[in-house]
Amino acid sequence: MRQILVKNGTHIGTQRKVEAMRRFIFKIREDGLAIINTQETIDRIKAAAQMLAKYRPDEVLVVTSREQAERAVKKFAEAVGARALVGRFMPGTMTNPDLEYFIEPRVLLASDPYGDRQAITEAFQQGVPVISLASTNNLLNKVDLVVPCNNKGRRALAAVYWVLANQVLYERGELKADETIDTPLEEFVAKPAK
Repeated sequence: MRQILVKNGTHIGTQRKVEAMRRFIFKIREDGLAIINTQETIDRIKAAAQMLAKYRPDEVLVVTSREQAERAVKKFAEAVGARALVGRFMPGTMTNPDLEYFIEPRVLLASDPYGDRQAITEAFQQGVPVISLASTNNLLNKVDLVVPCNNKGRRALAAVYWVLANQVLYERGELKADETIDTPLEEFVAKPAK
């Protein structure tokens, strides 16, 4: 797990650091870039997987407004049986039952506390627990469980969602400790922007 996360840059934070994320920082490079403690990421992925495994797959909603995460979110949802919403999160999706696209998840997994703030706010209003990936520059308002990682890079996002998918299925008893999902990590990676 550690090797996959490090190889794909999940430990690379940003130059901006907010107080809520300082405890996850391993060190600051000379150029000011924060390096996230990979053990914290692993521990939080395991905690997130344990939490997600307690819900029926269709009760889990995974969201991202971040283009680099769209493919990873869709593949994660496919692997664990969750629902995925990518792109713009329409206001009222979780709060207005009159809307045709209304959803009542029991738990929300977000890719970015800022980009996915509408979904997070609606989850909070409905009393739905929120798990979110977050880098060193993200505020954690309304987030119940943070997974500290590079949530901007397409390879890093793919690695986190791939590892998390494997861990969720392991927690459910659908995978053994030495097994991985059939979908290779490469299929979680978004195509590079042109």
